[in-house]
Amino acid sequence: MYNLVMKDLKLGVNPMFFLLPILMGALMLVPGWLYFLVPLYFCWITIPNMFAGFRTQNDLIFTTMMPVSRKDIVKARVFVIVILEILHLVIAMIYGMITIRLYPHLIYYFFAPHMGFWGLCFVMFAIFNLVFVPMYYKTAYKYGGATISSITAAMLFAGVAQWLGIQNSFLSDTFKGTGVDNMALQITILIAGIVIYIAFTMIAYRIAVKRFLKVEII
Repeated sequence: MYNLVMKDLKLGVNPMFFLLPILMGALMLVPGWLYFLVPLYFCWITIPNMFAGFRTQNDLIFTTMMPVSRKDIVKARVFVIVILEILHLVIAMIYGMITIRLYPHLIYYFFAPHMGFWGLCFVMFAIFNLVFVPMYYKTAYKYGGATISSITAAMLFAGVAQWLGIQNSFLSDTFKGTGVDNMALQITILIAGIVIYIAFTMIAYRIAVKRFLKVEII
C-alpha cells in the first residue's frame, strides 16, 4: 500500500497541487472573508484535475497490472485524497491564526477562523468524501458525475452552515461571538468534526471497495 501511495504522490499528483494549499490558503488573510471558500478550492481544482490526470495516464490499467489487491488500490487512493485535504486544512489554519492576530478587533459577518470553524471544514470534507469516493469507484474511471455531486454536497453543507451561522444567534455567538473564547467548546467542535471526518471517510472507503470489486476492467 505504501508503494501505491508513493506512486500516486510522485507520478499521479501534479506538484502544483502541493503548492495550491499555500497559494489558496493565503486567502485566509483577507479580513472578514467567506473562509469556507478556501478549503473548497481543493474540491473545485485539485480533485477534478487530479482524477483527469489519472484517466489520461491510464492509471487504472497500469495499477491493476501490478501485484496488488483492489482493496489496497482503493485504500491508497483514499489515503492520497486525505493527505491533500489535511494539507489544505492545516495550512489554512496557520493562515487563520495569523489573521486572528492581525485583526484582533475585527467584526465578522461570516464565520471567524477559530477552532470551531475548522471542525465544520472537516465535516464538509467528510461529506465530500462520502459522496465522491463511492460514486467514483462504481467505475473507477468516470469522475465527472462523482465530482459534480460531491462538490454540490460540500457546497450545500457550507452554504446551510453559514446561513445558520448568520441567522441563528446561538451559532453566531458560538463561532464568532463570545463562544470563541470558550476553549472547551471550540476544541469539542473541532474534535467532533475530526471524528465525523474519519468516520465518513472510512464508510466511503468500505463502500468503494465493495463497488470496485465488481468493476470489470478491460
